[in-house]
Amino acid sequence: MKARPTGVIPPMTTPFRRDGEIDYKLVAPQVDWMIGAGAHGVAAGGSTGEGHTLDHEEYRDLIDATVEAVNGRIPVIAGIIVDSTRDAIRRGKLVRDMNVAALQVTPVHYLFKPDDEAMVAHFRAMAEETGMPIIIYNVVPWSYLSPALLTRIMTEVPLVVGVKQSAGDLKLFADLMMMAPDKLIYSAVDALMYPSYTLGAHGSIAAILTAAPHASVALWNAVKAGDHPRALELHKKLLTLWNAIIADNLPACTRYAQTLQGLPRTYPRAPMPEASPAQQAATRKALDALGALDGPQIEAAE
Repeated sequence: MKARPTGVIPPMTTPFRRDGEIDYKLVAPQVDWMIGAGAHGVAAGGSTGEGHTLDHEEYRDLIDATVEAVNGRIPVIAGIIVDSTRDAIRRGKLVRDMNVAALQVTPVHYLFKPDDEAMVAHFRAMAEETGMPIIIYNVVPWSYLSPALLTRIMTEVPLVVGVKQSAGDLKLFADLMMMAPDKLIYSAVDALMYPSYTLGAHGSIAAILTAAPHASVALWNAVKAGDHPRALELHKKLLTLWNAIIADNLPACTRYAQTLQGLPRTYPRAPMPEASPAQQAATRKALDALGALDGPQIEAAE
């Protein structure tokens, strides 16, 4: 692995136009905004980026545009959300010659959950065929991998270097931290970044970081500095924002939060609806409390 990405790694939204096509020239402004906020890396093609909607060519071009925009300044993680070993390997091979630090891969999940042996074989095949470091994105409720299975996969498949532990169960996160102390464990428990960091998370990859990167980096820095009063204050404000954006259209709400902070307007890919008026109002109020609305606005891109 060229680098062990740690710290705050926002999963970028994909800049779809109103017609659903990707506006690749809007990747760079988002990358620069994230780096300006102090992000330690970025992820592209994940669930916040609606990666499940991308075809192979779009996926390749999105990762390529992200790597080009980053230009070696911070690590890039490439998300893969597909439902067969063959498809996952194909996507990994599309980006393995790019300057990508790791693949972030969900377990296959529609509609049938593989058993433990098949799950291990899936990640082993991916590692062998792509030669890429892999971070398991443990997010799908009906295909959720236990700390024991995750640890087994990482032990048996050395190129599986870590886990992005999602969902809301902080105990499972704590168990995983104890069972795999030498692996990279990232928190995607958006509502509980502060306790995740105090438990020793190596970093975070989560939508809340994308909606409020400046405050998210400040929270990480506060915990690292031992400034727990400041960390708790930021936690409460970020939790308020999370409560405003968490919904079935989370990517749409996340991109609305970005637009409020000056990024060009983009759209969710149909059939995902845009943020509702109630979601917009709650998001604006939460961002205002974080002091995130002081920057200039940028005209919408159609």
